[in-house]
Amino acid sequence: MKPALTLEEAQIRVLALSQSMPSEDVPLAQAVGRYLCENIVSRRTQPSADLSAMDGYAIGPDRPERSQWKLVGESRAGAPWGKELKAGETVRISTGAHVPAGADRILIQENADANGNIIALTSDYPASLRHVRQRGFDFTKGDALIQAGTKLNAAHIALAASAGHSKVCIARPPRVAILDSGDELVADPASAKQHELPASNGIMLEAMVAPMGCSVSRLGPVGDDADALAQALEGAEDADILITTGGASVGDHDLMQPALKAWGAEMDFWRVAMKPGKPIMLATRENAKGRKQLIFGLPGNPVSAYVTAFHFALPVIRASMGATKPGNTVLRLPAGCPLPAIGPRREFMRAHWDGMTVTPVGSQDSSALAALSHANCLIDRPAQSAKVEAGTNVPVYLLGNGHA
Repeated sequence: MKPALTLEEAQIRVLALSQSMPSEDVPLAQAVGRYLCENIVSRRTQPSADLSAMDGYAIGPDRPERSQWKLVGESRAGAPWGKELKAGETVRISTGAHVPAGADRILIQENADANGNIIALTSDYPASLRHVRQRGFDFTKGDALIQAGTKLNAAHIALAASAGHSKVCIARPPRVAILDSGDELVADPASAKQHELPASNGIMLEAMVAPMGCSVSRLGPVGDDADALAQALEGAEDADILITTGGASVGDHDLMQPALKAWGAEMDFWRVAMKPGKPIMLATRENAKGRKQLIFGLPGNPVSAYVTAFHFALPVIRASMGATKPGNTVLRLPAGCPLPAIGPRREFMRAHWDGMTVTPVGSQDSSALAALSHANCLIDRPAQSAKVEAGTNVPVYLLGNGHA
């Protein structure tokens, strides 16, 4: 039997099999959290003219001894004065308004005294360009503002709108099918008998991938029956990614591998040297339309399914949508307590970060959902790690979607 792959070896193989999703133009409001397929290039200059950064009076480069000006008009945001200012003249100006021609600085209202149409200086004469936002200081037409592969956030959306874009080109999120299997599973948690288990993996995995924009179809739970599995798999014919849980090992009742092979899947690997989650399987299949499908066979234990989905399914979904850096973000944070030495398998300890330190929570058993629900991060403990004292910085993956 071949030795189990390391996490990095397995991730490289997974990402190498990732396929780019088709691109589409969508309104800005629908693009938050999605990955940009093309650079966003500005269609306009921002600001498009010199603007006032304060409320006050626009004045020109008069000789420094000048201390009063004649008020001849007003420039408001969206309503420029539109004339050229002459020596000794000023216009009332509001924040964001166009600075008129002939003016190059703003006398703020706190440093001015108004007496009818005469505006007098009450402080030092403002320097050139004081309180002026110069044309194009933010960006100019033709600037590449946001790079392809960027995950769009609220600030990106605002920038794209300011640059003259109402739509952006993004990749369609993958269609994900989820199939959980096992005779012990029941779909309705309220009806589970003593010898049964509520099927929690499918809904958990859906909750992990749906916020990424994926359309999700749930195909389970399905019992340990070859015919039932074959029928369920037919429902994944149009999926870009299939995620199964349970039955991926090689025991007498582990039927997922044979079912997938009968469906036309080709196995790539099925063991990774990590805890929890060693019996993870990766396969590919070409569907009837000639498009390659990526298949993850995750362990049935819920924590193992969560951790393996976090490390494999989430990065490959990001990669398929064009993320420049699809991997999960790693931080180094101080341990809140001593951490034990680790054996031959890399371990991901469920832990809680309180803003200062990270501390393991509850049971580290691969079925312990209560502990997982209290965790907001995973402490990465490499194989053969020595004991770590409290306060030592350790590598940590923040949960949520795991991506900065």
